[in-house]
Amino acid sequence: MWLPFLGLLIGLLLGFWTELRIPDAYSSYLSIAVLAALDTLFGGMRAHLQNTFEEIVFVTGFFSNIILAASLAFLGVHLGVDLYLAAIFAFGVRLFNNIAVIRRLVLSRLTTKREKI
Repeated sequence: MWLPFLGLLIGLLLGFWTELRIPDAYSSYLSIAVLAALDTLFGGMRAHLQNTFEEIVFVTGFFSNIILAASLAFLGVHLGVDLYLAAIFAFGVRLFNNIAVIRRLVLSRLTTKREKI
């Protein structure tokens, strides 16, 4: 379970230490891709806590969610329709749902440990 946090820490450190700048034209694509990546990350944490985690599902879901979200944003820009809002809504709802389930699982494990003491 510590591996996603290590990847997040490495990504944050590289982001802060490098002078890499994303052009404004691509910022909406990147923001949706980051939202999709966070959704997959928290979904993986949820699956790990529920003992249903599978690496191949996590890796393929990570990349396919990012590609799907960025593609929706790209298509929406070229069609003149705000399709990125659909991706924001879908991944946002899933993200908050996963966080809620993770919170419940962690709290139930903590209360179970306290009851055993």
